[in-house]
Amino acid sequence: QVQLVESGGGLVQAGGSLRLACAVSGRTFSSYAMGWFRQAPGKEREFVGAISASGGSTYYTDSVKGRFTISRDNAKNTVYLQMNSLNPNDTAIYYCAARNTPNYSRNAGYTRGYQYDYWGQGTQVTVSS
Repeated sequence: QVQLVESGGGLVQAGGSLRLACAVSGRTFSSYAMGWFRQAPGKEREFVGAISASGGSTYYTDSVKGRFTISRDNAKNTVYLQMNSLNPNDTAIYYCAARNTPNYSRNAGYTRGYQYDYWGQGTQVTVSS
């Protein structure tokens, strides 16, 4: 059974940084494209960014481009979301998700929730003004 466990959330002031981590257990990590989503109170879940199974491709929503960076360490079965220049609009529960793909696939263009097979429980990020 595949399990995803996020960590690293917390309270940070505007302009600050946080790094989220998502540890994946189960099948071969290199066969998963990984995505990050977030859901703010009263809003729908939205796509944040994704990284291909190979780690060579990434894709971000416009609102986080230049501020957020996704990376992965296949040796540690972990994907990261580095978040810089945070603002109160980034306040949300952040979820990581995994999609089965061919091993080391280069495709990172999975932006919809239904395209993912497994989800973590989420971690709260709160940005104070």
